[in-house]
Amino acid sequence: MTSRRTFAAVATAMTVLATLAPNAAAAPKYEEYVALGDSWTADVVLIGPPTAEHAPVDGAQSTVNYPKLVAAALGVSTFRDASCGSATTEHFANPQTGLPLGGTNPPQFDRLTTSTDLVTVGIGGNDAGLAGAVVGCLNLLPPLLPLPLPAPLGTYCKQNWVVGGVDRMSENIRVAKQKVITSLREIKHRSPKARVLVVNYLAGLPKSGGCWPVVPILTQDMEWLSAKLRELNTALRDAAAVTGAELVDTYTPTIGRDVCQGPFTRYVEGLIPLSLNGVAVAVPFHPNSAGARAQAQTVLGKIHG
Repeated sequence: MTSRRTFAAVATAMTVLATLAPNAAAAPKYEEYVALGDSWTADVVLIGPPTAEHAPVDGAQSTVNYPKLVAAALGVSTFRDASCGSATTEHFANPQTGLPLGGTNPPQFDRLTTSTDLVTVGIGGNDAGLAGAVVGCLNLLPPLLPLPLPAPLGTYCKQNWVVGGVDRMSENIRVAKQKVITSLREIKHRSPKARVLVVNYLAGLPKSGGCWPVVPILTQDMEWLSAKLRELNTALRDAAAVTGAELVDTYTPTIGRDVCQGPFTRYVEGLIPLSLNGVAVAVPFHPNSAGARAQAQTVLGKIHG
């Protein structure tokens, strides 16, 4: 089983490398690559159990997440994937305890050294509370029922976040931006030779409309969540600019690949824990293996560019 999973991961990585082969000769050479991040970095789909090669098994690292594809494509001699499900910027400098099976992921910064020459960072969604808000917006009642109904049934979750004209999620994103800026500066301090790439979030939610009940989020809430995702990505862009890091924009090239698209088109899965765009057990509201390949291609394109 392990050998088959390893072969599948290597084969996928080679596919990514072949896609970018025309630029490979001009690509800079990296020796020590460290990946930092949350679940959109760590877990994509589960082809067999999550790997415990780089982090505890309950950190839910997939064998085919984008850092592993990038590392294989670049042929780095030293690779450390510190990413872990539900991570925030707090877990960069501090251990992440209380994982589902009782595991502890050491501080992600512990994987950095003065010789690290490439770092990818995918973080911010949990700091802002956006990941939790997506789950909190699930609504199994039809959108045509009279509103309001007794909370939380039949109500728009947006009204729990936007009160008196103040959008608390926007406030959270502003705070998260400052945390990301602080983290990026610390990465520069710990690994002064490193090229630091901030990888933003895929276009996982449709910009307009929804697809209830396939994804049971009412249209008004889906559009609000999508707007907050774009706002978070803007904050990540600004954080990269302030600290001298580089932004890798995975959002723009994945527009039209959101959770409301067909099973062979979407790059992010919905509530059903199954992916057909690369058959595997899916992590709901996370990139599937096709999404991971898109992330890897975009990161490699930035490196090669």
